[in-house]
Amino acid sequence: MQMITGLLALASVAQAHYTFPSLIAGSTTTNKWEYVRKTTNYQSNGPVPSVTSDQMRCYQLAPGNEGAKTMTVAAGSSVGFVADAGISHPGVLQFYMAKVPSGQTADSWDGSGAVWFKIFSQGPSIGPSGLTWPSQGASRVTTTIPSCIPAGDYLLRVEHIALHSASSAGGAQPYVSCAQLTVTGGGSKTPTGLVSFPGAYQPTDPGLMINIYYPVPTSYTAPGPAVFTC
Repeated sequence: MQMITGLLALASVAQAHYTFPSLIAGSTTTNKWEYVRKTTNYQSNGPVPSVTSDQMRCYQLAPGNEGAKTMTVAAGSSVGFVADAGISHPGVLQFYMAKVPSGQTADSWDGSGAVWFKIFSQGPSIGPSGLTWPSQGASRVTTTIPSCIPAGDYLLRVEHIALHSASSAGGAQPYVSCAQLTVTGGGSKTPTGLVSFPGAYQPTDPGLMINIYYPVPTSYTAPGPAVFTC
């Protein structure tokens, strides 16, 4: 009986967590891990253990691309990820991109260095009775590729950082995935606000160490740089 109870408890925890295994490109939703690098939590659904961990970059199960392919998309088009099991926790949703260096491709590059720029950030709506997080409960999350970035290969990174237990340092729970893209069209504007993962965040950042319940916050500052705009 104890074993059954323990297994049920583990199943409940897994169901409360989530992954981002499928890329959305325009009206197309791809298969799991077809264009997204397989993450360490593909079975457990658990979060990245620390924002200072190497896993914070793409949460990869193993080095390399894990067999993922590269999707061709146009600058200015809609992209996103399916949240498998749905986003069950309150928290901040952000998207980053990183341009693959010359001589490498999206399926061979590891995304290291200060190369990531933020393209989307969605925090809470704040009211007298508490915070409302638009991403909570979502099964799909999307953003728009900046229309001005140069054509080429990129990594697209999604992160949802659950904040329900974030009142102390290390309590925030990041869920991360990276997809491989070839961007066509675009312009010639160089993205700014480049950061590295790990390195961009610290456990005590105001957007990562916060009691979102009481006293009710009057503001929220998302971790990382400002959103790059065209």
